[in-house]
Amino acid sequence: MAGIAAGPTVTRVDEVADRFGTTVRGPQRLFAEYVGIGPKWVIRRYRLREITERLATGDEVDWARPAADLGYADQAHLSRDFRTVFGEPPTGYAQRYDGFGG
Repeated sequence: MAGIAAGPTVTRVDEVADRFGTTVRGPQRLFAEYVGIGPKWVIRRYRLREITERLATGDEVDWARPAADLGYADQAHLSRDFRTVFGEPPTGYAQRYDGFGG
C-alpha cells in the first residue's frame, strides 16, 4: 500500500505491478490475502482522499485539473466516482464545509 499512498500519481493497478516488477495479478493476490480488499479499491480511495485534501485548502478548484492530475478520463468521471463514494458531487461536499472552495 505504501506504493499507492506515496502519491496520487498511481492511478491503475498495472502501475503498481510495474513498480514492483510483477503482473497485475500479483498485487491483486497480495491485497486479497493481506488487506482484504483489492488494490483498485485502495487506489480509488487515495485518489478521492487527494481531492478532499485539495478542497481543504479553501482554494477555488478547477475540477478539470485534479481530474487530469489524478488520472480520471474527465471531470465527469471524477464527479461520478466521488458521488459513488461520498453520496454527493465534490462541489456539494465542498459547500458543506467552512473553508472549502467550490
